[in-house]
Amino acid sequence: MPEMPEVQGLTRFLAERAVGRTITRATVAAISALKTYDPPIHALQGAEITAASRHGKFVVLTCRDDLHLAFHLAKAGWLRWYDTLPTTLIKPGKSPIALRIALDDGSGFDLTEAGTKKSLAVYVVRDPQDVPGIARLGPDPLDPSFTREVFAGLLAGKRMQIKGLLRDQAVIAGIGNAYSDEILHAARMSPYAISAKLDDDEIDRLFAATHATLTDAVTAASGKPPADLKDAKRRGMQVHARRGEACPVCGDIVRSVFFADRSMEYCPTCQTGGKPLADRRLSRLLK
Repeated sequence: MPEMPEVQGLTRFLAERAVGRTITRATVAAISALKTYDPPIHALQGAEITAASRHGKFVVLTCRDDLHLAFHLAKAGWLRWYDTLPTTLIKPGKSPIALRIALDDGSGFDLTEAGTKKSLAVYVVRDPQDVPGIARLGPDPLDPSFTREVFAGLLAGKRMQIKGLLRDQAVIAGIGNAYSDEILHAARMSPYAISAKLDDDEIDRLFAATHATLTDAVTAASGKPPADLKDAKRRGMQVHARRGEACPVCGDIVRSVFFADRSMEYCPTCQTGGKPLADRRLSRLLK
């Protein structure tokens, strides 16, 4: 799933390539992806893109004060950029393309989604806050106002496992399954630690790890075209999606815990005192 660093990379790319261009055509190929009807999708035609911004994991292209194209790539979505947009006809149901945006210089992009579970979401709105997912977002962890004190306040009183809290978009915006694994590994913390029980030293470590992990990932994504962002993300991972490999810090084997539609990765030596966590999929301890 694209998370904050990759979405920030896409936003910066679109700021460089799409801002200042006029939308000549907006074609919806997967009607299930379009979540709004007013303003209609054709309101984008003839509109100049004046800004690109990120809200959590959402990209927002602003055309004017009362017209915005927002999209969330969900688990299997991506943006495919073309310097010269293909002219072939998109056949709904026969292509992974959900939306195609054509620009006045012949360039443009497709929003695509792999797999059968269709969760990619597109909105045409008068205000980004009209998108429910944007309206419920918590603070951005890379905003200058996101201090250690703010972070501690978000943890206080919440009896949640810290892995789930980091992924909760209403608490902190932009962190998903992959970067929560990376943050917790950097903080040397169990994903099952309870947020309200963390002491000052643990909060310090977790705050520093959150800021450093995301800052480094955003820096790595900066300036890369969409086609290169996924590989850059994979190369930067220390434990996520590296089950069975050696932890780069201590050399122990990276383990996984499986859930219905995802897994989490961690290092027992670095994070759980050497003890493997229960694999909920198999209801036994990992060997």
